[in-house]
Amino acid sequence: MITLITNIKELLQVRETSIDKVSGAEMAILPTIKNAFLILNDSIIEDFGTMENLPDIKADKVIDATGRVVLPSWCDSHTHIVYAGNREQEFVDRINGFSYEEIANRGGGILNSAKKLNETSEEEIYKQSKIRLEEVMHLGTGAVEIKSGYGLTIEGELKMLNVIKKLAENYPISIKATFLGAHAFPVHYKENKAGYIDEIITKMIPQIAQNQLADYIDVFCETGYFSVEETEKIMEAGIEHGLIPKIHVNQFNSIGGIQAGIKFKALSVDHLEIMNPEDIEALKNTETMPVALPSCSYFLSIPYTPAREMIKAGLPLALATDFNPGSTPSGNMNFVVATACIKMKMTPEEAINAATINGAYAMGISETHGSITKGKKANLILTKPISSYYQIPYAFGSNLIESVFIEGKILA
Repeated sequence: MITLITNIKELLQVRETSIDKVSGAEMAILPTIKNAFLILNDSIIEDFGTMENLPDIKADKVIDATGRVVLPSWCDSHTHIVYAGNREQEFVDRINGFSYEEIANRGGGILNSAKKLNETSEEEIYKQSKIRLEEVMHLGTGAVEIKSGYGLTIEGELKMLNVIKKLAENYPISIKATFLGAHAFPVHYKENKAGYIDEIITKMIPQIAQNQLADYIDVFCETGYFSVEETEKIMEAGIEHGLIPKIHVNQFNSIGGIQAGIKFKALSVDHLEIMNPEDIEALKNTETMPVALPSCSYFLSIPYTPAREMIKAGLPLALATDFNPGSTPSGNMNFVVATACIKMKMTPEEAINAATINGAYAMGISETHGSITKGKKANLILTKPISSYYQIPYAFGSNLIESVFIEGKILA
């Protein structure tokens, strides 16, 4: 089926040849075409250009995009969409003065989610998770990474990864799965941390790899969670079983997690709210993508990733939601892009690059997603009539999306 979109006010993120990512000063450059057309052939981008160069084609469907902007769908490279219930009580606890760490020490936080997940059936978790997935798709997300990590038992982790697999089978959106058994230490291993790490390495990872349930392995490398040494041990075991590292680092403290990620060629290092000059220096000239999660900073009232210092140093940066029940109960990438502009002082061009092409890199799908390039997936956002694409972050509380295309088809 040939779909022709005509009279596009501005077509964003146009790349004649596919690139992996943009870094440093390049992040401020967002290639666009004004008064454009776009041709989709089934699920693939076939052609684009200015209206004056529109070829004579017979299209099955023609969409007039007068006054509207078209851009690639968001690539959300860090989420925890699969979980049971919520943690709204902890939200109120934080309002009443308890910190994230204090709530965790009282049995809240990740352990609270783990308890709920292990008490909930796989079928029920799938029902809850698919509602969240459908919501983020309608908010413009066309590719998403989903982590396990609320099981903390082999049964619980497998349950989560099976749900992620089922979502990937039942929805057209590109989904990458990450094993995050090293999210926290379960209660029954509180006094035997080495025992839990051994269980992750000798039981969980081999079974997950054997059943091909994950693409990536993740560790929460943070004070009070997993040390750098423990993180390295788990990453190494994952790599031996074909899992690529993507790790949580520098959310509350800088303890050397970034350097560990680089050492093991992590695809991404995520959070980065606390960055010192040594961390920024270490990331230079590496293949590891730094990922910022600004709506987590917003929700927890913690520092924001220092985007300006990182971009000035020549680094790339991706943006993701961190959608999870405890610290970011939102998968809205439009809000993430807006918050990056408002709170991290990223320009709209930088933020859109971070949420599209660099987001695709951070989940290993640069060849198929993240830009308007011939041969890539026709995963697109068609906005409502807007004055310019600057309105996307400017009008942060408005839904400016008219239609979302996944694999060339408009979401119902």
